[in-house]
Amino acid sequence: MITRKFLWILPVLCLPLAAHAQQNDQMPPVQIRAVWHDPTQPAAELFLKNKTGALVKLDLRVEGPSDAQFALPVNGSLVLYDRAEIDPNKPEAFVAASCKIPPDLKRAIVIVLPAPAGSKPACQMMVIDDSSKAFPKGESRVLPLVTVEAAIEAGEQKLPINPGKITKVPPVRKVNEFNMAQTNFYYKQGESWVPFTERQLQYIDDYRRIFIVHVTPGATQPMVTTIVDVAPAILPPSQGSRKAGHD
Repeated sequence: MITRKFLWILPVLCLPLAAHAQQNDQMPPVQIRAVWHDPTQPAAELFLKNKTGALVKLDLRVEGPSDAQFALPVNGSLVLYDRAEIDPNKPEAFVAASCKIPPDLKRAIVIVLPAPAGSKPACQMMVIDDSSKAFPKGESRVLPLVTVEAAIEAGEQKLPINPGKITKVPPVRKVNEFNMAQTNFYYKQGESWVPFTERQLQYIDDYRRIFIVHVTPGATQPMVTTIVDVAPAILPPSQGSRKAGHD
């Protein structure tokens, strides 16, 4: 059995992006699509500044990335607020989550999740560059929210999952006639690798996957939530296209 000390949720995973970000009040709006990840609370209401600087409700979905909307960065960060009306003299008092972003980021998938109990801000964000160059069709990403050392085996791809880092998974080519490939996740216990998720998944070049490795209260091993997404939606038009869900 995996010990509880390995199941602590990691701090927000936008830190690799923060290393390249700069303070810039004049950053242009960023097109974002958002996912809410909390197995114990299936809904949340958060707000962001749109292109004009007005606070609007974040389109936040559980089953997959939302339709695209524009977010105006604040001092080089994506910022979410916990209400639609805030004190303009003390905006920091109403921040629900924030994450530094690179100044050249144009499109992003934002994974929002609760921070550990008692933390401020109350939520965390993981930001993935949603451009076709940074996240091409057919590829996957693994977001580990646990400190245990893990690994993924998807078809011919066998990769470590390092705590605190987003793992890039190249396209899976070793598939059967139905484009299916065995996909297993493992965690390390002592000197052994223990499988915690084993399944057959369909890999198609038009789709991208985001695997979120996490735990639920009382769990004795990690689990995986899978988001399936088509190629990035681009605004305009006002409604971004998507096809997302769980495997």
